[in-house]
Amino acid sequence: MKKISLIIIAVMFAVFSNMNGQSKCCKDSKDCFDKGEWRQGLKYQPHASVDKALFNAQYAKNKRLWDKAFDFLRQTNLDTISPGKYPIVGDSVFVSITFNPTKEIEKSKWEFHKKYIDLQMVISGKEKMGVVDFSKTSILDPYNETKDIGFAAYDQGDYYVAEAGVFFLFFPGQAHRPSLKVEGCDKDKKIVIKIAYAN
Repeated sequence: MKKISLIIIAVMFAVFSNMNGQSKCCKDSKDCFDKGEWRQGLKYQPHASVDKALFNAQYAKNKRLWDKAFDFLRQTNLDTISPGKYPIVGDSVFVSITFNPTKEIEKSKWEFHKKYIDLQMVISGKEKMGVVDFSKTSILDPYNETKDIGFAAYDQGDYYVAEAGVFFLFFPGQAHRPSLKVEGCDKDKKIVIKIAYAN
């Protein structure tokens, strides 16, 4: 009888934790990202530049929203989806699919957000993306709260070639410089998922 009671308590605790939208793995440890329980069969790979600690913290606070974003990636044929906007969870998670020319670095700016995390992934083609700690930049165009974007200047940063199937995560506190031209590829199709940032 005592054993059955303990099992019932354990099940109730697990259900309650799930309802809370919190991942035990992310709440209780620093290696949730590496454990990969959040993947649940997701075929796309995170880029090596992803800040694991920031992911762990945000996933623990907003598991439901992250799971919805990853569900979209698992369930959608990105090769055939048309460019446009796609809502997932109201204003909390939404998608933008684009098929646009990439640009020369001198015609681009560092951008930053405060309300949303960017999940960016090339679907076809290639582009270069940059990332830098926002504290190292200087403001060019002040933050626009309505559009959740501001622009900054910095003469260095880390740059990576983004190829199909590998996603980048850019958090508030990081400036990023996407859609940069890669030699031999003038245009690419990409997905950007906006995920509400939890303070």
